[in-house]
Amino acid sequence: MARYFFDFFDGTVMRDPHGIECAAPEDIRHEAMKALPEIAKGAIPQDGDKQAFTVSVRNERNLTVYTATLTFAGVWMGENVPLPEEAFD
Repeated sequence: MARYFFDFFDGTVMRDPHGIECAAPEDIRHEAMKALPEIAKGAIPQDGDKQAFTVSVRNERNLTVYTATLTFAGVWMGENVPLPEEAFD
């Protein structure tokens, strides 16, 4: 099995120094899909309504073989839009 490195970007870069072994391309996709929500759940900003989380997967030769992005976008709707200080009460 080949080793792949899963680097994460959310405005900062978190490079994967260890990687994991994957047997098939579908395993790479599955690992990225599993990791993105875990990374995002504690990192969505409290002071904004937009954030993107990207995983970029490198092979052992340091070539990017797969990328995926999870995006959070919040939009206030309707007439009763709270003022900024009320938004998180």
